[in-house]
Amino acid sequence: MSCGEHEQPGFRVRVAQLSLLEGGGMAREDLGSPWVPGRQPAGMGLGQGAVGQLLDGHLADATAGSNPIGHTGPVRILSLLPSATEIVYALGLQDELVGVTHECDWPREAMAKRAVTASALPAGAAPAEVDRMVSESLAGGAPIYRLDEDAVRELRPDLILSQDLCAVCAVPSGHVDRALDALGCSAQVLSLDPASLDDVLDCVVRVGEVTGSMDRARSVVASLRRRLGAVEDAVAGQPRPRTFALEWSDPPFNGGHWVPEMVERAGGEPVLASYGTPSIRIQWEQIAVAAPDVVVFMPCGYDLADAVREAHNIMCRPGIAGARALFAVDAGSYCSRPGPRLVDGVELLASALHPGTVSPRVAGGIRRVR
Repeated sequence: MSCGEHEQPGFRVRVAQLSLLEGGGMAREDLGSPWVPGRQPAGMGLGQGAVGQLLDGHLADATAGSNPIGHTGPVRILSLLPSATEIVYALGLQDELVGVTHECDWPREAMAKRAVTASALPAGAAPAEVDRMVSESLAGGAPIYRLDEDAVRELRPDLILSQDLCAVCAVPSGHVDRALDALGCSAQVLSLDPASLDDVLDCVVRVGEVTGSMDRARSVVASLRRRLGAVEDAVAGQPRPRTFALEWSDPPFNGGHWVPEMVERAGGEPVLASYGTPSIRIQWEQIAVAAPDVVVFMPCGYDLADAVREAHNIMCRPGIAGARALFAVDAGSYCSRPGPRLVDGVELLASALHPGTVSPRVAGGIRRVR
């Protein structure tokens, strides 16, 4: 495998070429919070055939009569992270999606696609147990995700959507590269690693570029930006409650990457937040000293019912008990995954922080616990 690397603001570009043989993805403080999907500046890795167009930033014009990765006809897409699967569906490319992860559950139709990953973490583990197992894994223990290499070979993908930020949340693209090399499979790997809401929207554009779906991507992004603008207009001039986003409970992790921006756009003032950088462990006493008005509990990977259940276990913790309101949110759908539904998350947060100002498009995504 021959590799090169090109840096540009907000993106990391890796160029790799793999041979084709016939016949045949919790981070700790330095990576992010446990159970959080991949986050960092959006990047991509593409095969040598698109190098010139990639480095010039003009992927859409790569080859006349073909899509930007050099294939005529549909591109066989394999998504190795749930947010990428949601982007694929938003761009209307679901018929080209040949495989997904075991966690790709939205849209519901994605669950009928072939899953090529499995988790080594037991279902229903307590937050502290998840933290322990993840820490051991990152220290050199067993991997958190297993990639079904036989399934990848059988699916024959042209394009693999992956991530490089968080080894806990999805199979890292570096692991994918090694698997492809071992399989003798040539597929182009696009690594999506956003750190902000703008980066998330840029990821939609990047997928549109590499699949020849730029018109649809621009339309999707324009619609999402209009919705974000509508929320900001609705909460403008409202008092901004000091809001703490809690991404994990045992041990507690603050809100990182795009989460503080979500709170801010929803009309809150983020406290103890890590803008554009990974979530970090904090102490309950730090939360008490910060004295937030509102706590939004958004445990990564949890649905609303599980988040509400765990929220009841932390209500008496320092910093939580003194807040005037505690909300639990379906973080797995609307806060953790860096895809289009983060905009739903902003609308949900605004409806909680400023009741009556915003009508979310989705119902039942957030609940007041106290």
